[in-house]
Amino acid sequence: MGQLVRTISENGGIIALAVDSTDIVTRMEQIHRTSAVVTAGLGRLLTAASLMGSMLKAKDDSITLRINGGGPAGSMIAVTDYMGNVRGYVANPIVEIPLNQYGKLDVAGAVGKKGTLSIVKDIGLKDPYVGQIPIVSGEIAEDITAYYATSEQIPTACGLGVLVGENLVPISAGGYIIQLLPGVTDEEITQIENNIKAMPPVSSMLRDKMTPEDICMKALEGFNPQVLDKMNCTYRCDCSRERVEKALISLGADEINEMIKENKVQSVNCHFCNKSYKFNPDELSELLKRAKK
Repeated sequence: MGQLVRTISENGGIIALAVDSTDIVTRMEQIHRTSAVVTAGLGRLLTAASLMGSMLKAKDDSITLRINGGGPAGSMIAVTDYMGNVRGYVANPIVEIPLNQYGKLDVAGAVGKKGTLSIVKDIGLKDPYVGQIPIVSGEIAEDITAYYATSEQIPTACGLGVLVGENLVPISAGGYIIQLLPGVTDEEITQIENNIKAMPPVSSMLRDKMTPEDICMKALEGFNPQVLDKMNCTYRCDCSRERVEKALISLGADEINEMIKENKVQSVNCHFCNKSYKFNPDELSELLKRAKK
């Protein structure tokens, strides 16, 4: 189970969040059977979503992140609730490309750099809030930072990392988000920038047994940070047979009729968890009645 911590500087001007998402990314890899570079890419997106979700206010709030940069992985999606529980999907889970110039997994090469990052916030208003920016690097963290600067005008630093072992199992995964609130001074900005520069990669910190709280304390060193709260988060899909039935009904009577004519059991798979829901012709006939009402 993932662990997420939220902290704030003593004067209330800076917040720092960090999460150990190793278990989340491991579960994602087990479900989608992703190659190493896709595990790193989708793992980063899930980690970012978890951090962003923890900043939501209400139980029914949610955020959906979608990035499509035209790379071989195709579209990547991560959905989070207000507790940082996430689920995700990638169009092409198996991508095999060379390492980048630094000898590391080429996440930007898998994601691509010619596309958009979209953030959809469903926070109980009549219409969801939708923010969209051009992809900056395809490395995910830089794109999240650019989203906050462009769409929400909040100075933000984001660090994300996924370390994948030779057996394709994640060794460590996690991330942090640091945000400056109104009133922060130039001296405080300089201190935060220096703190971030001095921090090792987040996946290395977690591999070396640092906790999310340790990471926040390191990020806010010199600011006497206080822990706001801690929470557990996990890879969690909220699909159910009832939801699938509603989705089938929404297709309309004509589409359901076509399924019934095939006179066989129809399977509907969840993109997020791969669970399969089966409907025989009699069950489809009942859905058809509901679709006609």
